[in-house]
Amino acid sequence: MPSPEELAREKIDLLLEGCGWLLQNRSTINLSASRGVALREALLKGRDEVDYLLFVEGKALGTVEAKPEGHTLIGVEEQSGKYGKNLFDVYGKWRDPLPFAYESTGVETQFTNHLDPDPKSRSVFALHRPETLLEWLKPEHQLEWLEKMRDYISASGSVDREHLEADNVLGPIYKAFGEKLWPLMDELNLTLAA
Repeated sequence: MPSPEELAREKIDLLLEGCGWLLQNRSTINLSASRGVALREALLKGRDEVDYLLFVEGKALGTVEAKPEGHTLIGVEEQSGKYGKNLFDVYGKWRDPLPFAYESTGVETQFTNHLDPDPKSRSVFALHRPETLLEWLKPEHQLEWLEKMRDYISASGSVDREHLEADNVLGPIYKAFGEKLWPLMDELNLTLAA
């Protein structure tokens, strides 16, 4: 008799297939077999494994953590987030850490978009299609944040780190530049003052 988690995985398999993901086992991996591949029980660093590792166009971009039906998904996003940081270097990645994480019982599903300025796990009705997740990685979607930055600079005449952090404008920009952002902001302020 299947365990509760195995029953959840059977339901999640159907959800993934219904959204355009090709399911594969790690013994028969072929990332070019489909635009979107969901690799079951993918191995991670530290002898860990994730229930599903999601690949689009051959590169990893998300995870799905399966839990038995009735299991609360609150707090599971921390586990999913950890998996997105522990990939073997052999896997190509769209971003490091991976930007998308799901937690699912096969009945209830939560989703975290780590590209958001303030990432939070949210209930969703379905898993996203591979092309949707790939679209969210494109620069046009990040243009919205650059426009917010432009509007802020136009209104204030300078770049103030505290205000930008308070307005959640820096989140996506910081994710792109990391600690290199602060010297860039200093340089921008000098240019604006000149």
